[in-house]
Amino acid sequence: MTIKINLHKTHRQYTNDQETVEVQGKNVGECLKDLIRQYPPLGKEIFTKNGKLSPIMEVYLNGKSAFPDELNKPVKDGDTIHLVYFLAGG
Repeated sequence: MTIKINLHKTHRQYTNDQETVEVQGKNVGECLKDLIRQYPPLGKEIFTKNGKLSPIMEVYLNGKSAFPDELNKPVKDGDTIHLVYFLAGG
């Protein structure tokens, strides 16, 4: 089963500027773990030290917010996950 993850521009530095990465998994959490297996530096960007999704990350599954309990949302072949990074500043 192949799932595509679309990455925010700030995270593409870890994927050799790839906008989309193909991953495997039965739910969003497994897909993100596969992404980190392929690109280990992304782990500290996506998850907290406690293994929870970073509070500055938003996950969309097929264009819809996966909140709440986004890591447990089931996925199927051909689904697309978008990782959105909240930016702050002024």
